[in-house]
Amino acid sequence: MSYHTIILVGNLGRDPEMRYTPSGQAVTNFSVAVDDSYTNNSGERVERTIWFRISTWGKLAEVCNNYLKKGRKVLVEGRMVIDPATGGPRTYTRNDGSTGANLEVNANTVRFLSSRSDDQGSYQSSDTGQVSETDEIPF
Repeated sequence: MSYHTIILVGNLGRDPEMRYTPSGQAVTNFSVAVDDSYTNNSGERVERTIWFRISTWGKLAEVCNNYLKKGRKVLVEGRMVIDPATGGPRTYTRNDGSTGANLEVNANTVRFLSSRSDDQGSYQSSDTGQVSETDEIPF
């Protein structure tokens, strides 16, 4: 048996977008920017942003669509989506002909980390702010 999970903490790069599958299941997608830094060979500190595409399903998708907005801080826990052809991130060809890759995560938990003052009171969450596919909506 094997298992993998990824935990990310970052800020939404855009408002969530929700749609429904042909069977009627809700799917919400949003992007999360995670700050990262390292020291290069010259000893200089390099800061960068890594973008992840997040997918949520069912009740979790509906809650994320209703309460998350661009700029809000979240913790996302889920599984990486792997391209079966490459065993790595999904790749695509950009308009300029170069190759790009999407780091995608199917989330099973999203915790809202922004405080009410950050959100200007636009939503209310429970004490934990956490919603998972099997939990009752805490609002």
